[in-house]
Amino acid sequence: MSETEIKPETSRSVVPATDSVPYSSALSQPSYANTLFLDPYGLRPGWGVVFYFAMYFLLEIAATRLAWSHDFGASGLWNGLLEEFGRLLAALIPAVVLSRVECRPWHVYGLPAAGLLGKRLWIGVLWGFAAISVLMFALGTAGVYEFGDLALHGLRIARFAAFWALMFLLVGLFEEFLSRGYAQFTLARAFGFWPAAVVLSCGFGLGHLHNAGEQWPGLLSVVWIALFFCLTLRRTGNLWFAVGFHAAWDWGESFFYSVPDSGIVSPGHLLSSSLHGKTWLSGGTVGPEGSILCFVVIALAGVAFDRAYPRQVVPASGSPLPIPNRERES
Repeated sequence: MSETEIKPETSRSVVPATDSVPYSSALSQPSYANTLFLDPYGLRPGWGVVFYFAMYFLLEIAATRLAWSHDFGASGLWNGLLEEFGRLLAALIPAVVLSRVECRPWHVYGLPAAGLLGKRLWIGVLWGFAAISVLMFALGTAGVYEFGDLALHGLRIARFAAFWALMFLLVGLFEEFLSRGYAQFTLARAFGFWPAAVVLSCGFGLGHLHNAGEQWPGLLSVVWIALFFCLTLRRTGNLWFAVGFHAAWDWGESFFYSVPDSGIVSPGHLLSSSLHGKTWLSGGTVGPEGSILCFVVIALAGVAFDRAYPRQVVPASGSPLPIPNRERES
């Protein structure tokens, strides 16, 4: 192409080259929607939590209605099991959706698939049953708990033991992930691990207000236990220990030792046991979680866990833990 052929193209240029710089810069600026909803690390933490719980509540309502839309008999036990499974799905599905939106691997939310029925889950089961056993024997020694006689016999023992084991595994998965899964990871991005843990643990305690027979000592105990679970998450890097502990604690409390759990007495329990005496010691209608001894047992469990799982050293290349420090994202 000759020089004379180029000149007409350049002569038709109206906007000087210097004026194109701010124009192209404006085009490269992120849109208002991107700025509002996104930060350099994905969806902004506040929006992530709002979207997560909004989706959860809608799905939970639908799951509960579906679970009780048909009577499966057994005094509603099968309906309750189906409801708990639906609530677990309601907690998991929004996190799956948001993990795709934020382009994050699933394991960062605390439930890596490789841990299902793995070693850490079973270690948590042993710790949980040991902890509730220490508490119940302490209450028995204090004279406020009586084991009573067997309330079940024969195959009914095995059937109800298996049923409640499955039920409380679902409870452990649901409650741990709802309070210490996606929400914990996301709030920790904004405020740091322990501030997020305190906020969500208090919310976890308030979530037990609807339980019949629940009282403020029991709510404080639930928060105390939740903070212990947060410690296990921080030290192990996932929720499987907490899930196992949670499930075994509830199973031992409700079925094996046959006492109220957060004010709820489960049908099909093993013993005709009873709690009596001063409420601050026995827990009263709340159950052992309303006893001052529960705080002591969980504190001892925390000390033992701190010795068994010491603080990890975070390598410069990244953390093995799923919960980021705020400092590492700044």
